[in-house]
Amino acid sequence: MDKKKRVLVVDDEPGILRIVRVNLFMAGYEVLTEKSGEEAIQLVQSERPDLVLLDVLLRPVNGLEVLKRIRTFSRVPVIFFTARSFSDDQAMKLGANGIITKPFRTEELIKKIKDVLDNSPGV
Repeated sequence: MDKKKRVLVVDDEPGILRIVRVNLFMAGYEVLTEKSGEEAIQLVQSERPDLVLLDVLLRPVNGLEVLKRIRTFSRVPVIFFTARSFSDDQAMKLGANGIITKPFRTEELIKKIKDVLDNSPGV
């Protein structure tokens, strides 16, 4: 049996974290959650997730800065998810592997995660 892929979900809204965690768990993923960008950076270093689902609008350290800092030590695939309109080109220039806009359907999120994991070299 394949090892479950580990996804780190970073969002400062507990309700979103809870919903995404449950849905990803039901889809067969191991799920870590974090509300803080600073803590998320530390978790990427210590837990080495297979993918990071990262909200752009975090405070005090926003998702863009979190990604820049993660990219100094890791190539872990990162998908931005945000309610704000956001340019795919801008996200990709920062090193993101994808973007999904809130609100999203669970099936859309799971498909995006699977596609990114399937097309990413080992971390």
